[in-house]
Amino acid sequence: MAATRGTVRVGIGGWVFEPWRGTFYPNGLSQKRELEYAAERMGSIEINGTYYGSQKPESFAKWRAETPDDFVFSLKGSRYITNRRVLAEAAPSIEKFITGGLTELKDKLGPINWQFMATKKFDPADFEAFLKLLPKSQDGITLRHAVEVRHDSFRTPEFIALLREYGVAVITAVDSEYTQIADVTAPFVYARIMGTREAEPNGYSDADLDQWVVRARSWAKGEVPAGLETAGPAAKDSVPRDVFLYVISGDKVRNPHAAMALTQRLADEP
Repeated sequence: MAATRGTVRVGIGGWVFEPWRGTFYPNGLSQKRELEYAAERMGSIEINGTYYGSQKPESFAKWRAETPDDFVFSLKGSRYITNRRVLAEAAPSIEKFITGGLTELKDKLGPINWQFMATKKFDPADFEAFLKLLPKSQDGITLRHAVEVRHDSFRTPEFIALLREYGVAVITAVDSEYTQIADVTAPFVYARIMGTREAEPNGYSDADLDQWVVRARSWAKGEVPAGLETAGPAAKDSVPRDVFLYVISGDKVRNPHAAMALTQRLADEP
């Protein structure tokens, strides 16, 4: 029998953050065990360090070894690729990034987040040239790509059509000042929610957490959740999709608690 919905993985950005020590990580926990501790309590982590500089292949292999079998990492593409004026000229940098050891994560390699600055405007020809440069596989591992755009010029059906043509996800930013585009454009969904608050022990209120569970389940069934803004026509299919949902920014100290609360709610739901 075919699955009726995809797998939902909830996580946070990174795992090294000093204010989490004593608030999320127990006092006395060795820093070397922080990734292991976090990975046992949520389904994914977005690696931020890859945005700022190269990581050693040995690091990717180590992170893979320290996490549970069903754990998945996403990671950010290098800023030296996405912050350039002409994206069509990024081929050498993309090759360097893709061949730099990330496939050492093997079956734990999730989507790559290509994050663009808020000043980057939509240039259809140049952006399509960039999409053409993204490899579909490396070292026998299928690569999944997602783009995080933050300028309102991307809120157009032409952009959505391009992403669907190349099977690339648009990252949905919610509870923030960034442009929101919730269209389903790929075989998976990638969302970053940024509204955690210090006043809430779990970052979000119970009602907000319940709403995010409903939204995640809708995405997993291939639907677009109600209440989110889209830029193009609805997808022609509604097949199940895996969902990667990250609690990012906001009151960062609360983010692990929000991710754990969402993970628990998703596990409890039939």
